[in-house]
Amino acid sequence: MAIPDSTTINAWTRLLRAHNHALATVEAKLKNSGMPQLAWYDVMLELERSGVSGIRPYELQAKLLLAQYGLSRLLNRMEKAGYLRRDLCIDDGRGQLLFITGKGKTMRKRMWEIYGPAIKEAVGDNLSQLEMIKLSEILGKLIKEKNAN
Repeated sequence: MAIPDSTTINAWTRLLRAHNHALATVEAKLKNSGMPQLAWYDVMLELERSGVSGIRPYELQAKLLLAQYGLSRLLNRMEKAGYLRRDLCIDDGRGQLLFITGKGKTMRKRMWEIYGPAIKEAVGDNLSQLEMIKLSEILGKLIKEKNAN
């Protein structure tokens, strides 16, 4: 079993700290603005992207990488808030399709007004354009993406 060297451990630690710092910045901005948590935005964005065909909960789970039990509770809260609706899946009587509502689209856009500038504060204000391109390329290698856009 290979043990990582100190350079690898340092890169790993900084990656995790940068991730935590960026998320904390975004979450704090959303909370201070009276907005829902970032996970709500991510769900609404994927629902909006799915369009008129909707998305199955298991497909949404795969896109978001959330645990099933956590996603179920989140979807229940979002449905109760009026940001999504569930329809029965015609192909599978037990299955459901999820759709964003008009209220959900409005909230996602309102959240982006806070989220977008928070990304800029957490990342964009700290790196040059060239550094952001390089960082994106490096992170793309870590997640095995061909085009890390």
